[in-house]
Formats: sequence, structure tokens, C-alpha cells
Amino acid sequence: MSQHSQKKKWQELAAKELKGKHTDSLNWETPEGILVKPIYTAEDLEGLDSVNTLSGIAPYMRGPTATMYANRPWTIRQYAGFATAKESNDFYRKNLAAGQTGLSVAFDLATHRGYDSDHPRVAGDVGKAGVAIDSVEDMKILFNQIPLDKVSVSMTMNGAVLPVLAGYIVAAEEQGVQQNQLAGTIQNDILKEYLTRNTYIYPPRSSMRIVSDIISYCSQNMPRYNTVSISGYHIMEAGADSVLQTAFTLADGKEYIRAAIDGGLKIDDFAPRLSFFFGVGMNFFMEIAMLRAARFLWHKIVSEFNPTNLRSAVLRTHVQTSGWSLTQQDPYNNIIRTTLEALAAVLGGTQSLHTNSFDEAVSLPTPLSARTARNTQIIIQEESQICHVVDPLGGSYYIESLTASIIREAQKIMDEIEQLGGMARAIETGMPKMRIEESAARRQARIDQGKDTIVGVNKYRVKDEVPMDVLEVPSSVRDEQINRIKQIKARRDNPAVQKALEKITNVAQKGGNLLAASIDAVRLRATVGEVSDAVEKVFGRYVATTRVISGAYASEYGDSEIIAALRKRVKLFFEKTGRRPRMLVTKMGQDGHDRGIKVVATAYADLGFDVDISPMFQTPEEAAKMAIENDVHLVGVSSLAAGHKTLVPQLIENLKKMGGEEIIVVVGGVIPPVDYDFLYSKGVQGIFGPGTAITESADKVLQLLEEKFLKVK
Repeated sequence: MSQHSQKKKWQELAAKELKGKHTDSLNWETPEGILVKPIYTAEDLEGLDSVNTLSGIAPYMRGPTATMYANRPWTIRQYAGFATAKESNDFYRKNLAAGQTGLSVAFDLATHRGYDSDHPRVAGDVGKAGVAIDSVEDMKILFNQIPLDKVSVSMTMNGAVLPVLAGYIVAAEEQGVQQNQLAGTIQNDILKEYLTRNTYIYPPRSSMRIVSDIISYCSQNMPRYNTVSISGYHIMEAGADSVLQTAFTLADGKEYIRAAIDGGLKIDDFAPRLSFFFGVGMNFFMEIAMLRAARFLWHKIVSEFNPTNLRSAVLRTHVQTSGWSLTQQDPYNNIIRTTLEALAAVLGGTQSLHTNSFDEAVSLPTPLSARTARNTQIIIQEESQICHVVDPLGGSYYIESLTASIIREAQKIMDEIEQLGGMARAIETGMPKMRIEESAARRQARIDQGKDTIVGVNKYRVKDEVPMDVLEVPSSVRDEQINRIKQIKARRDNPAVQKALEKITNVAQKGGNLLAASIDAVRLRATVGEVSDAVEKVFGRYVATTRVISGAYASEYGDSEIIAALRKRVKLFFEKTGRRPRMLVTKMGQDGHDRGIKVVATAYADLGFDVDISPMFQTPEEAAKMAIENDVHLVGVSSLAAGHKTLVPQLIENLKKMGGEEIIVVVGGVIPPVDYDFLYSKGVQGIFGPGTAITESADKVLQLLEEKFLKVK
């Protein structure tokens, strides 16, 4: 029987089982707008020339190397950093002894933003969400007894990339390891910071100069080191679907190629050491197809620049499982989610992998959860027998067809970006950021309605949650770092340091290589903050314009009784008080993840609230002042990076000092339940943890407003 005849017979059987309904009712449209059919056959692959390829051969869809895991498994590279350099070093050495094969360093938010730990803006951020690094002395402790000529090191750093990379290089030198022996990756992907994570320091064009200088320096001095890791992970975490992640990530990569060539390099000088960093979520087959499509499209992009080295057009990638998909509710389900996401990354052909810990929706990972996450990879690698076959899903009718769909849809978006003048110009127009935020708002609306199932959150909920151990970073970490800074400054040759810092400023202004100048200063014990400030004197510190989309959340609901009821209450508040309920949504401290505040802001605006959204990186005093000046009824604080016990009480104290004691304060985000009573005792009136439906939080917020301003009980 032919393929066509078999398909027709299946359709007849399916229609019979559906009792006369058309088989089209089994079709599903993905969030990317790709139509997925219930059956695929060889007919769906007709005309797809890309299917008939092998791994290691252009366009590399089936893998960047010929033998893939059959020869060598992917690198287990767990992303981690714990408060102090010593704690992190202990963790790294234990993991290396237990089977981890590479390091991936997570820095704290103060370091990301180029502030030393003693800076007043980072009181709630030091040691949170990563390790605090203020100088090369911290970097030396971080890699103590870890042979940097043998262990590859990946560092997620973009804003303060100059002093951090310089610190790593100098720490290695003082360990006896030369620059040409170092292997690993510096993320150095500043464009995605303006799209999503927001841990930038300088304006976009100046930052591209830094990227180019690092590519140039490492190309000459560090042949084993990857100079840019082009990140789609944070684009995904901000709300992008797989097509948007693919298109925006590769468009970023194309912009870096142009910057390096404009800086005088040839494509083959640097392209073989460009790497990527993708995120994978729970749409299992879509994630597999995305990685395959990305390799195909990257080969096409690089080929435009006429490389002569075949490796220049090969996309190699690290992958991290999704943090956003993790839930506070029924958190042990997260182990299953991470396992599925890790399997998708492997079947998609990643070169290295980080698996998230099951408790990260609540707090920083504990040693137990971190070990479970690492062992997830080891079990897949060594027990599943998955490594014996190259691209085991290659040739699958569904996978190949889905891959072709992503290639087609992502190419449309990349063509649109090219018409705008490239990714840097597209970022200036706001197009990519707005697309991502719209995608995030629509996704949240689908979850809130139960259209997208999240087990334990909007379906199969558990009544009695099992409490988890929570890792808390003590405030003493900042005190330790400040003391270390004082000791370093007391022992070093301060006039020599000042001269080296002046040289950095001069290079920023007149030309030269900024990484080379930074290495000289770091050798003399200049701090991260001092090097960053020396560059800032010329480049300035970038302040983004905050904009909020409208209509996406409500339109996903359609004609909804819930939305109508909430809007009716907002209208009644207006009729009774003469004002719509006014709300300030703020994110204090140095955490730049803004998916939460953007989704909340757009959703509440769709419900009829007047919503002000603060600039990023506010201090509690600045947030309080803005709330008073804007005459808001309510402040909604978004917290993700464990600074809530410091920043939220300071906000409430500042509101009282400024005469805003009537303003209601609510908090949402990653907040351990064990901290709820503490926050309530400080004056917080509502707490909304991960997984809370927007409509549920809006109902509670309106209750608070009605009780306070309408005297409704």
C-alpha cells in the first residue's frame, strides 16, 4: 500500500473513531503558529532537501560533528555560584569529583552590573543568585585547586565582561597557566541584555565596541577560548517561543559577525570560536526541532560572509533547561520537567548542558537539589544508552517537518530584522522586545485560563504542599566582601592602580584594546567596580526606556466572564473615587529579569488599572519617591533574586517617611513560603508566589483596594 493510500485509510479510521467528525479536529496549532497534524508520512518530507544530510556535514542539521555522542558525550556543565568564592570553589571541586566535566560560573547581580560589593545600590544583591567577585583575589579563591589548563570554564557575563574576563586571565597566570592554554567560553553577548535580562552597563553601540575588542584580543592570544556565547536562553525565559528564540538569537549572532569584521577581523579569524546558548522548555519535539533548525540557519548566515574554514559555519551550543517552567506548587514535579527538557536538548544535539534544580522556583538551589540536577544528566548519559546512535530522531517524519517549519518561520523574522537594518537597529526600534513581551503575555493568559496545562498549578493541584529546605544567603556575605575590598586597597600600589585606570579611560576615548588595558589594571588589583567606572567615564551608564504592550493578555481570553467581572469592579472603583486604581509595578535591586513585571503591568492595564512601571534597578528610596509622586494606591514589587527580605522592608519604611503610609504594598515572584510571615510582619498586604494566576492576584488586589478606599468588607 502506498504512503498516500495508507494516509487515506488512516483518515477514514480516525473519522470513524471521531463519530463522523472531520480529522482536522485533531490538528493543533503551537504557540509559534505552526500547525501540527496528528499523522506525518514521507509525503510531508517531499521537497525538503535538508533532510538528506548527515551529521558533521553542511548544513549540520543532524549535528555539528560526524560521530556526535557515539564518540564523546556532551559536557555536563552545571551553572552555579554560591555567595562567596570559597563556597563556590568547594561546590565546584565536589561536582568535578562526582562526574561534572566543565565549570559554568554564575556571578551575583552586583558583579554583573559592574558594582563592587560596597556600593550603596547593591545592599540587597551581594552574593544573591551567584558568586560575588570584586577583584582577582576573589577569582583566585574561586578556582583554587582547579587546574585551569585542564578544566574548561564557561562564564555568564556581559555587562562587566572586561574586569571579569581579565580577572580570570590573571588568576590563571598566577596559577601558572598561560593564556593560550585556557579553554572555555565567555558569554559576551550584550545584545540580548537589551532584549531581556537587562544586566547591561553601557549603551548598545559602546558595548559592541567591547565585544569586538574581546573577540580581537582572544583571537590573537587565546586560541582555545570561545569569545562570544550568543544566548537564546534568556530570550526564551523572557517569554519568546521557539521561533522567536531562534530568529532573535541568530540575528544577534549575525550582528556580532559584522562588528568583528568592521573591527578588522576576517570571518575565519573568529567564527570557529563563536558558540551559542539555547534554552529548552516543555514543548518536547519543538525544542528538538529548534536546535536542528538553528544549525541549518546559522550555516546559511555564515556562508553569506564567504568563509574558507568549514568550521566557521558550524553552530555549537550549550543548552540550559528552563527555569521559568519550574513551579513552586508540587515542586518535585520539576525533576520530571527538567528530565524531559534535558532529553530534548540531547536529542537536539547539544554540546554541553545545564540542568536546573527542582527548588529554583522557590529559592537558590540546595546541595541536594543541585546533586539531583547533575545526576539527571549522568543517568541519561550512562544508563539510557542514548549515546550509541548519532541523531536518533533524524529522518522522523514529524521532526523533519517541524524543523522545516521553524526554519521557514524564523527566516521570515530574520528577513524583517534585516529590513530594519540589522539586530542593533531592530533593538533600537523596540520590535524584538515587544514581540517577546506579547508572547509572554499570551502564554500567561493561556495558563491562567487552563488552556495550557501546568500540572500542580492549574490542574491536578495538591492540597497539602510538602515544605522544602531553602538556601538563604546571609547578610554577612556582603560584610565579608567589603572587608576584603578594604584589605586589597590597603595593600596595593594605589598610584599605579590609578594610572592603569586612567589608561582604560584613555583607551575607551581614543582607541586601543579595552581588554588588554583591563588586564593590566586587574594585575595591579583594580576592582571590578573601578574598571567598570573607568570605562563609564567615556561610555556613560545606559538607562533603558520602559514600555508596556497593551491588549495581548485580554485578547487571549476573548469574551471572558472573569475579565468582565474584574473590569466591572475597576469601573465601580472609578465611579466611587473619581480615579481608576493606580498601581506602580517595580523591580528593585540589580536583577534585570523583567518578564514578571511586564506581564503583570500589561495584564492589569488590560483590566482597567492605571499602571506605572518603574525604571529597572531602582533603590527602595527611589521606588517610594516615584510611588508618592505618581500618587498611586498600590505598589506591586516583583522579586526574583532573593533580595526581598532586605529591599521590601526598606521600601515600606521609605513610604512611611515620605507620607505614603496609606499606599498598599504587595509582592510577587520567587519568594519562599517560609518568608511570608516575615514580609507580612513588615507591612506587606499581599504575596503572590510563582504560578499565581493574574486574575487571582487582581481579585485579591481589588479586595485590598475596596477595603481601604471604599470601606467594603
